[in-house]
Amino acid sequence: MMMTTGVRKFVLTTHITSSIGWLGSVAAFLALAVAGIAGDETQLVRASYVAMHLITWFVIVPLSIAALATGFVDSLGTPWGLFRHYWVVAKLLLTVLATAVLLVHTQPIDRVAAVATQADLTRMDLWQVRLQLVGDAAAALFVLCAATALSVYKPWGMTAYGLRKQSEAAARWVPSVRQSARPAGRYVIIGIVGFVLLMLALHLLGGGRHRH
Repeated sequence: MMMTTGVRKFVLTTHITSSIGWLGSVAAFLALAVAGIAGDETQLVRASYVAMHLITWFVIVPLSIAALATGFVDSLGTPWGLFRHYWVVAKLLLTVLATAVLLVHTQPIDRVAAVATQADLTRMDLWQVRLQLVGDAAAALFVLCAATALSVYKPWGMTAYGLRKQSEAAARWVPSVRQSARPAGRYVIIGIVGFVLLMLALHLLGGGRHRH
């Protein structure tokens, strides 16, 4: 179902705004995570983790869900489609990965923030969890930058499904030059799917260890 021009521009504006806000808030989270693990001042460390908790729940989580939802709607309501181009599928998978890992890691964020509000954190308190928060934020920032690059460069061409839909549309109107699917795009999608499953498995296993 195609959207009207006004609705499409509104959804696209919302998607771009939420995506940029998500990326910026993750960058701020990373800065706070580094300050929390490297800072020497007790009050600075405590404030960093309290701020990380607030940013996560009131900025990052809402923006990530908004970016995912508006991206989904925008794809379905425009000629790009959701499964017609490899770059759209890859961006969708990366966004789902970033959102899923974020939701999984709200628990350790809450845990560190709760401890920080009750007592001073020494350099070795919850060291592994705090170090992991730095790594996760850096990885999330990389994934979001990769998703942004996909939106700009739009690599790999159309999927087999997209080519079939294009041929059906061309048959109803005028003949057009038939494009061929690019196998490289398939391999990228397979790699991203494997990466998504691996990251989710590692984070779920890591979350189980941290609860003990």
